[in-house]
Amino acid sequence: MPGDVIAGAAAAGRLGPRTAGLAGAGVLLYWAGMAANDWADREVDAVERPERPIPSGRIRPETALGLAAGLTAAGVAAAGLAGGRRALAVAVPLAGAVWAYDLGLKATPAGPAAMAACRALDVLLGAAGGRLRRAAWPAATVFAHTYTVTALSRSEVEGATPALPAATLAGTAAVAASAAIGARAPVPAALAALYALRYGAPQVAAIRNPDAARVRASVGAGILNLPALQGALTARAGRPLAGIAVAAAAPLARLLSRRVSPT
Repeated sequence: MPGDVIAGAAAAGRLGPRTAGLAGAGVLLYWAGMAANDWADREVDAVERPERPIPSGRIRPETALGLAAGLTAAGVAAAGLAGGRRALAVAVPLAGAVWAYDLGLKATPAGPAAMAACRALDVLLGAAGGRLRRAAWPAATVFAHTYTVTALSRSEVEGATPALPAATLAGTAAVAASAAIGARAPVPAALAALYALRYGAPQVAAIRNPDAARVRASVGAGILNLPALQGALTARAGRPLAGIAVAAAAPLARLLSRRVSPT
């Protein structure tokens, strides 16, 4: 998502015209991962989610695989054009991590960490060519958020025990604190609080009754409210207006979720 790249660029002092190209590269790699995921999960989806594009017959498996490969190549190329060799040094491992998650790691204990690594690398993609170490904190924060969402997503079909949403809720609180700590202006804290409230509330409901519907609602909230976290991290890096602009994508994402499931 563009917000990852923007947060990384802001932290590294590289937020500027080239950020749009790197954000586009990140989006292409994200779409590649979605297509590859649908291809890899086609047999499971045929049982659990027959309405998905491949099981329903709307998309042929080979079409999804070809699209994933094409989008991957386009994403890596776009990163190279926008950021040169330093961006390629991040984009290539990012593309590899996306495919490794979809094709092998998703169903293993390493799955949540693998997905979280993809998002952290996306943050570092925005920082490529700048002060990369300064982007380590936002990358780690996005890693932690993504880990909670992915851990919850593993139980969105069959439900969970209260211990899972309780653990991810604690993680959400830590992530929100991480996004606001050290900030000298109110914007990062406000956006971090908004993120914690909107993502935390469904998790509280899931603790009370961790059935599949409530766990799935928590996963959706984690995805849809990520822009608020990205905005907080951008504002924390000294770019409050850019942070507000990034966070403004959250309401739009909620509107779009009425047409396309965020999960």
